[in-house]
Amino acid sequence: MTDFTMEKGADGVALITWDCPGKSMNVMSTEALQHLDGLIDDALADDAVKGIVITSGKKDFAGGMDLNALADMKNAAGDNPAQGLFDGIMQMHAALRKIERAGMDAKTNKGGKPIAAAIPGTAVGIGLELPLATHRIFSADNPKAKIGLPEIMVGIFPGAGGTTRFVRKLGVMGASQYLLQGKLVDPKKAKSAGIIDEIVEDPVAAAKEWVLNAKDADIVKPWDAKGYKMPGGAPYHPAGFQTFVGANAMVNGQTQGAFPAAKALLSAVYEGALVPFDTALKIEARWFTHVLMNPSSAAMIRSLFLNKEALEKGANRPEAPDQTVRKLGVMGAGMMGAGIALVSALAGIEVVLIDQKQEAADKGKSYSGSYLDKGIKRGKIDAAKKEKVLGLINATTDYDALKDADLIIEAVFEDPGIKAEVTKNVEAVIPDTCIFASNTSTLPITGLAKASSRPDQFIGIHFFSPVEKMALVEIIKGKETGDRAVAKALDYVRQIRKTPIVVNDERFFYANRCIIPYLNEGARMVTEGVAPALVDNAARQLGMPVGPLQLMDETSIDLGVKIAKATKAAMGDAYPADAKPVDDLMFAMFEEGRLGRKSKAGFFDYDESGKRQGYWAGLADKCPRMEEQPSLIEVQHRLMFAQVLEAVRALEEGVLEDIREGDVGAILGWGFAPWSGGPFSWLDIIGTPYAAERCDQLEEAYGERFKCPNLLREMAEKGQSFYGRFGQNSAAA
Repeated sequence: MTDFTMEKGADGVALITWDCPGKSMNVMSTEALQHLDGLIDDALADDAVKGIVITSGKKDFAGGMDLNALADMKNAAGDNPAQGLFDGIMQMHAALRKIERAGMDAKTNKGGKPIAAAIPGTAVGIGLELPLATHRIFSADNPKAKIGLPEIMVGIFPGAGGTTRFVRKLGVMGASQYLLQGKLVDPKKAKSAGIIDEIVEDPVAAAKEWVLNAKDADIVKPWDAKGYKMPGGAPYHPAGFQTFVGANAMVNGQTQGAFPAAKALLSAVYEGALVPFDTALKIEARWFTHVLMNPSSAAMIRSLFLNKEALEKGANRPEAPDQTVRKLGVMGAGMMGAGIALVSALAGIEVVLIDQKQEAADKGKSYSGSYLDKGIKRGKIDAAKKEKVLGLINATTDYDALKDADLIIEAVFEDPGIKAEVTKNVEAVIPDTCIFASNTSTLPITGLAKASSRPDQFIGIHFFSPVEKMALVEIIKGKETGDRAVAKALDYVRQIRKTPIVVNDERFFYANRCIIPYLNEGARMVTEGVAPALVDNAARQLGMPVGPLQLMDETSIDLGVKIAKATKAAMGDAYPADAKPVDDLMFAMFEEGRLGRKSKAGFFDYDESGKRQGYWAGLADKCPRMEEQPSLIEVQHRLMFAQVLEAVRALEEGVLEDIREGDVGAILGWGFAPWSGGPFSWLDIIGTPYAAERCDQLEEAYGERFKCPNLLREMAEKGQSFYGRFGQNSAAA
């Protein structure tokens, strides 16, 4: 094990350096922590060592725990995985507590050796929990560094003492934004918050100087000193009690009770605040084990950490030479084109932004200017960075500027005729090796590629709006799309630091294919007389970011009408008859000018500023309410199965080739209940036999759209799970 090395200097300082071989970022494994524990024992037992400094051999300190280590603890425990996890977590606590106590006498708090952390850059997860156990944290003045505990974002919470130490260090109120929201800050803000102690030019030198001069009192943590009182008050103190009441309300308001980690975290904080520190660590370990044993936790870790990381690293990239983009042409300077130009220039790519009129092209470029101005105002970038980014964007009407481009992204109107014309005009100018991509959200790529003289170099790159905020990019392979085009798209998405999924061509591709049934099912229930508030709140309590009615208002009713008309025209007699009630409602709202938030009238009423004022009263006239409303579970199952059955069909039909892409794409693309890990993970949680049985019940009650797909039926009969059958990357075919 070489993740940690120790050098004992003649000055009496033992310098422990964390440097994981072959990795760009340090991550903690069980073996590495055991090795560190041994080095600490060695240094504490050596009379020649006066103090210890822990630092990193990389530009950053650490990116957190190797989450596979948690699975290993579980698997190694055999028939009692919870006990295995708890024991493993308590071993972590013991190792960090040994650093914190540093050989001090238990009664007098004297005789210990000072231990400091020297952080050159980012320190997150256990990469911060380890420094928190030392006696002083020195950080480089690195504005790009991120400090914090983001575990809640992947369905767990800080379980290596970070929860207990943050609360005792900052108080419940101060710690809540970091623990419950996973907030990451730069070193200056971390120091201001009281998370780290010093910002210096040379953290190692400053840490060495400090440990050589530290006194006994300097290394006793406040919670180990006599008379310690928690900042802001303990739970039984009036101020502390009010904080917990507010924190519970905030968590329930944000999560609707759908995310188990948040509730477990609050329980660990509350119960831990009532007892001495070492007992609080045991309580933290119990609740952390409780979360890890919840299938939601495993699903979120797998999808939002392991699978997401694998896709970003090119798990499904075909064999092809490096396809790094040097010069990008963006056709169309509207909102999508402007956003694509922005994220590309931010990644250092030269961009040609083309529109029919120079005024429109300039307006598209100004979108980047406005975005960068906000960054300057927030202190995220400086004027020099803005100038550099804007300097990479050439806003023009001149197609000749594309002569040396190696990737084109067309982002014009969703009209096949206009797209075909742009394709031909661009291909007359660009090099033979240039890849052409369409940013369509609904039109089949194979059809659009007919306008191209080189369909093997034609591909879909579907961005989600707004481009700069949405993490997912959907890459669509047409029937003739070649491997180099796929590799080019994947390499480009990696350059702009987004997460790609690759799907095969079909109307609506994957994301829109699944989100449209969700929207339609919500509207259909309203036409049946289900209360709109029940529909939207049921969705939010499932963990969806917004309900289907609210989402339709946000994306605009006229867009839904346009999609419905285009789909009906394309499908002809195959268009589902049961879509009529939804179409009738949407078309009627469209005719009345109720287009959603943008027109300040939709399923909701809005004030002049665009703030929702409640559901439209006239909706009850068009769709009279049922006297007896359905149960919450019934509404939730209709909304959930409407989405997941489309995901299964997409896998069955070969649109999806990898269930990892199906899960990650669902969460990042349309906010599918993150706690579930995605549609395939959710089906694994509830079990395929129950899922098939529920499909039959829903089909009988509501129609053929809930018919159990053959693939799901077959798996249910065999008792298979999706991740059990398809492993990490097998396709249904």
